[in-house]
Amino acid sequence: MTPYSCIIIEDEPLALERTKEFAEKIPFLNVAATFDNALDGLAFLKANTVDVIFLDINMDELSGIELLESSKIASEVIMTTAYQEYALKSFELNVTDYLLKPFTFNRFLQAVNKAQENLENKTQKQQPDFIFVKTENRLEKINLADILYIEGMRDYRRIHMPDKRIMTLQNFKEFEQIIPASLVCRVHKSYMVSISKIDSIERNRIRIGEQLIPISETYKASFFQQISTSKW
Repeated sequence: MTPYSCIIIEDEPLALERTKEFAEKIPFLNVAATFDNALDGLAFLKANTVDVIFLDINMDELSGIELLESSKIASEVIMTTAYQEYALKSFELNVTDYLLKPFTFNRFLQAVNKAQENLENKTQKQQPDFIFVKTENRLEKINLADILYIEGMRDYRRIHMPDKRIMTLQNFKEFEQIIPASLVCRVHKSYMVSISKIDSIERNRIRIGEQLIPISETYKASFFQQISTSKW
């Protein structure tokens, strides 16, 4: 399961500790940082991207509501507050859920599951179905579902598909930037493979049809991380 990063912005020490304790119980949540005021949290968000924010409302200098009103926040936001009167305003600001203190772990988990579902839906929508590849004097459309593997051949890359092969000068770095690693993953300095097309893996080699592709030490850890979280 994909790990998601989160931060906690809460000015009550006991409430902050309890929220952190709950978050650390959830295997797919990683607490990146905690803050006892909204200004420090906002400064962190300007320099870092996180998936989920647990946000208190009543805080000195800048409230949770004011933080959302003053900044463009792409993260899933779960409000944590003792005041129910801010619920309507919070949902107008597109928060994921609204937790009234003191909340139980079960209620906390419900909110986190809602955030996780939203994040997964966003990821699926963001994943492209195809790319355009420069070959000879044209751009050729390649459906990502058709790729078996990409092979490096000196200055060229050869894209192998069931019914054809295409040569391009585009390098592996470019492919890594435009193709999600959850679909086509780098496994060697000379190879990228389509995860869904893998038939078997044995002794640091991947079999796709009749082709055996080596897994190098450089990419081994990231490759096995990808196949452990991918939906084949």
